[in-house]
Amino acid sequence: MRAPLRASVLLALAPVLGACATKGYVRKSVAAQAAITDSAFVAERAARAAGDSANAAAIAALRNDLETMRKDFGAKIAMVEDGLKFVMPVTFAFDDANVQEQNKAALTRFATVAQKYYPGSTITVEGFADPAGSANYNASLSRRRAENVRSFLTTQGLDGSTLKVVGYGESRQVVQGAKKDDTGAEQNRRVVFVIESAGMAPTGVALATP
Repeated sequence: MRAPLRASVLLALAPVLGACATKGYVRKSVAAQAAITDSAFVAERAARAAGDSANAAAIAALRNDLETMRKDFGAKIAMVEDGLKFVMPVTFAFDDANVQEQNKAALTRFATVAQKYYPGSTITVEGFADPAGSANYNASLSRRRAENVRSFLTTQGLDGSTLKVVGYGESRQVVQGAKKDDTGAEQNRRVVFVIESAGMAPTGVALATP
């Protein structure tokens, strides 16, 4: 081939060769990007699976602890508008605000569960009284009951700043009109716990333990 002709052929092939080189670079870039994307997807999927597994384990543990509370202490756990309500068999003697010795085990278990599964959540201790006495006196008595329970819970490790108290007096009676030594009167002299939703474990667990 003559030199001028060879030069002409090379000049003619230059754009084609350049295009092939460009396409090859693009293919490599696309393949590399795809590999990075696939790797990120696999990592994200693995992380999600690990998270799901850990969450499932936590839910199973919580369900077991709540079921144990129900069996051991007759606790009732229900959903309310702002969180969970724990109705514990914590009652009081007539005209008395002191925490009874037989109730301390149930309160200790409640404190353990609250610390483990609901850290940082606000817990309201609601106090109640039977209808003996004036409404004002019963409101004060029920609040003192809630305050004494709050104090006991702090000795079991709960943060006092997250514990609120309220006294509802003789309202919301479990056994209507029962007072003093009447049958069921002790159920009116009680405390109830409400754990607000902030920082709570999955609510579906509580629904599994009515």
